[in-house]
Amino acid sequence: MVAEILTKEDLEIFRVQLLGDIRHLMQGIQPTATKTEGYKTSDVRKILGCSVNKLVSLRITKKLRTKKIGGTLYYSKEDIKRLLEEGY
Repeated sequence: MVAEILTKEDLEIFRVQLLGDIRHLMQGIQPTATKTEGYKTSDVRKILGCSVNKLVSLRITKKLRTKKIGGTLYYSKEDIKRLLEEGY
């Protein structure tokens, strides 16, 4: 078995190459959206002036689409806009 000796310079070159590879990989990853694509329940209630039960009814009848992220429901901005335009 042949033993190879690593020097500090070898480790520094490896570190630079590794960091470069990581940066290259990270550039291909899209950052998660910081803005949500919808409103929270309390915001929708204020906008529409309705109760929680009415929101549940609108969800069941598919008039409002939702996303659940981390236990929080987010309502589609387009659906809320459409409801307001329809005169809800």
